[in-house]
Amino acid sequence: MTVKDVFELRKQGRIEEAYNAIRPLYAIDKGPYTSLAMFWTATDILKKRLDEGQTDEAEKIFAALERMLPNVPDKEGWVAKAFEKCQELLSRGETRDRLQEEGPEHLQTGVWGEGLAAAYLREKGYVILERDWHSGHRDIDIIAQQNDTIVFVEVKTRKSRDFVDPVTAVDRQKQFNLLKAINNYIQYKHINAPFRFDVITIVGKPGNSNPEIQHIEDFQLPLPCYSGGRRWG
Repeated sequence: MTVKDVFELRKQGRIEEAYNAIRPLYAIDKGPYTSLAMFWTATDILKKRLDEGQTDEAEKIFAALERMLPNVPDKEGWVAKAFEKCQELLSRGETRDRLQEEGPEHLQTGVWGEGLAAAYLREKGYVILERDWHSGHRDIDIIAQQNDTIVFVEVKTRKSRDFVDPVTAVDRQKQFNLLKAINNYIQYKHINAPFRFDVITIVGKPGNSNPEIQHIEDFQLPLPCYSGGRRWG
C-alpha cells in the first residue's frame, strides 16, 4: 500500500480503509506527502465519527490534527480552512450532544431523528458530506453523495402521525428556504454534477427500537434551482 493508493481509496469514498492504510505509513514516514494524506484522511474520519455520534473519538482526532498541522504543507491555504471546518463541526457535534441529553424534548427528538437519518443513508451506501450546513438563517439537514449525485436531504421527525404527517411540514415556505440554501451551497462549492432533493421522515422518539423511516427520493420542489447552467426543480 502506497500513499497514492490511500488517496485513491479516499477518492472512492472508502475512508475507513484509507485511514487504516495511512496510519502505519505515517508512523514510519512523516514527510510532506504522507503528512498530507494523513491529514485529509483524518479529517474524513473526524466527520464520520461525528455523524456516528462518537464525539469523544472525534475530539481525539481533532487533537491529533492540531499537533500535526504545523508540519502539513499548505501552499494554497486549503489545509487551514479544512482544520477550521473540523473545529466548527466539532463544536456543532458537541451542541447536538448537549441538545440530545439536556435540550427541550422536541429538540432532542429532532437531533435523534437527524442522526438516525444519517445512519440510514450510510447503510444504503451514501457518503455523508455535511450535516447542519448553514447559509445565513437557512440550513440543510444532510448533504450526501450517492455515486456521482449530490443529495440534499431534509429530515422531519415526529413522535406519531396522530396530528400531522411529517412530510407535510415541508411546506412551501420551507421549500423556498431550502432552495435558497441549496443554491448557495452549489455556488459556494462550484457543484457541476447531478443533484436532487430528498425527504426522510421518521416517526418515533429517542429510545424507540423500531422507528418508522420513510425515504422520499427526488422530492419535487416547486421553484427552479440552477447548477452549471442547468435548471433543476
